[in-house]
Amino acid sequence: MIQAVMVISTLGKPRLLKFYNFQDPEKHQELVRSIFQLLSARPEGVSNFVETDAIFGPGTKLVYKHLATLYFVFVFDSSENELAMLDLVQVFVETLNKCFKNVCELDIVFNFNKLHTVLDEMILGGQVIETSSEEIMRSVEEIARLEKQSSTTSLIPKSISQHFSR
Repeated sequence: MIQAVMVISTLGKPRLLKFYNFQDPEKHQELVRSIFQLLSARPEGVSNFVETDAIFGPGTKLVYKHLATLYFVFVFDSSENELAMLDLVQVFVETLNKCFKNVCELDIVFNFNKLHTVLDEMILGGQVIETSSEEIMRSVEEIARLEKQSSTTSLIPKSISQHFSR
């Protein structure tokens, strides 16, 4: 099971935190700090897989991808395949690149709703539900279309709105 998905800037600022098992909110900052210290101390060219028993408990690992100013981190337990998780990180990044035309930290900061929508289309309750970037994009575009349509639809009947516009 996937336990957490994090996007952390290279300055240690959390840009996305999504936990799939309960973590005390007061502990979130401590977890981010621990993960960031672990990742920022790693030299380039080493494995993207890290044992995180000391941080998340026995049998947990994380896989990460460092792109530009962001760390994309997936924390998972021993029931998940490491290479499948690395591929899932890649799908997540590819999908975000399609959404934002080469994703950067500002895209994530200013479009966190879309970021969460993409993640929710991929993972539900810690279980992977979709791995196709095209299917995820199709769903995200449909959700955006429905949101736009509902925001243009007035909840007030025309007869009432016309009466008050005089």
